[in-house]
Amino acid sequence: MAGKVGSAEAATAEANVAKKAAAAKKVIGLQTYSLGKELFEDVPGGLKKLKAMGYTTLELAGYNDGKIGSIDMMEFKKMANDAGLIILSSHVNPPVREYTKSNLEQIKDYWKKTAEDHAKLGVKYLVQPGLPSTRSEEETKFVCEVFNEAGKIVKEHGFPFGYHNHNMEFARVVPGGKEAVPPFGWKKEGTAIYDLFLQNTDPSLVIFEMDVYWAVMGQADPVEYLKKNPTRIKLLHIKDRAVLGQSGMMNFEAIFKQFYANGYKDYFVELEGINSGTQFEGVKGCCDYLLKAPFVK
Repeated sequence: MAGKVGSAEAATAEANVAKKAAAAKKVIGLQTYSLGKELFEDVPGGLKKLKAMGYTTLELAGYNDGKIGSIDMMEFKKMANDAGLIILSSHVNPPVREYTKSNLEQIKDYWKKTAEDHAKLGVKYLVQPGLPSTRSEEETKFVCEVFNEAGKIVKEHGFPFGYHNHNMEFARVVPGGKEAVPPFGWKKEGTAIYDLFLQNTDPSLVIFEMDVYWAVMGQADPVEYLKKNPTRIKLLHIKDRAVLGQSGMMNFEAIFKQFYANGYKDYFVELEGINSGTQFEGVKGCCDYLLKAPFVK
């Protein structure tokens, strides 16, 4: 009997070691927006905390004219490298929200400077997270033209231009419309802005980073979009109402399985609201959830 107990204990211990080894190999990214001002209270120390939690990659927020917040981009990169973190991506927005033929050159100049800066930083992706004005089908299609132009400029620097959604990209627009129809209720006239983005951007120039939580808030199914667009959605924001897994409303297992099946692996945790504690405590809770989740590689 003692031998059997010992064997069972040994098997359990071996299984625990295997689980820890698998968790250690996971590549888990964080969008630095999740930390807000807390990160900038002590950037080198904060980045080391993230590494100790289990994060391995970063997507930056706060770029402005060669700086991240008030810190020179290359200095920020050195801090990240010293902490053992890799900067994979960055969120950036042009200075105008309404795109017109008259300000197209201004937008293109922005992307030239921004892409040049991020080429020095060595990112793998450059992503726009802000929705331009899209009140009609025509206006939305013109935005797609601008995205294609941005994609050409960014691609010349060695990485793709991407677009990140919130919930309003799932609102619908019609030809000649005056405003988008929110993605709620029974009215289904028109086409979803997100669908027009997918249909009218060049796949060789524009990729998509799907924020799965905001997609759900827009009455859309992330898994369905991943299945229908297996080569366009190459990045994910993994988000919940607060700390990952606590709401019970997000089917993360199905999302991850489909994302991996499509051949992609890069994603970033984003935490906005928290129920209690600090943002650092919140992002640790998110990382703990992913480290324990058997469906996360």
